[in-house]
Amino acid sequence: MKTYYVYILQCSDNLTYTGVTNNISRRFEEHKRGLNKNCFTFKRRPLELIFFQDFNDIEQAIHFEKKIKNWSSKKKYALANGEYDLLQILSECRNASHSKYNLDNE
Repeated sequence: MKTYYVYILQCSDNLTYTGVTNNISRRFEEHKRGLNKNCFTFKRRPLELIFFQDFNDIEQAIHFEKKIKNWSSKKKYALANGEYDLLQILSECRNASHSKYNLDNE
């Protein structure tokens, strides 16, 4: 059975990069060595692997990767640090127009 990995890299400028691979050590080496000058991480080295999760199904891995790619950096760092209680808090809408904050609904 093949294993797939969703991973998060921390870049030198504290931005994050999220990807999916079937060989985490090879892919991280490729990022670190800067083999692709057009890659998001190329000018942001050195890099640190801060999170990875393995999957047995590529479709599940791709779905999870797409989901967390849209997360804020704070939420990605909470996941990487195992601060799962913060994930819900960071997911809540902080927009003043959100119904939770709309005083006209009272």
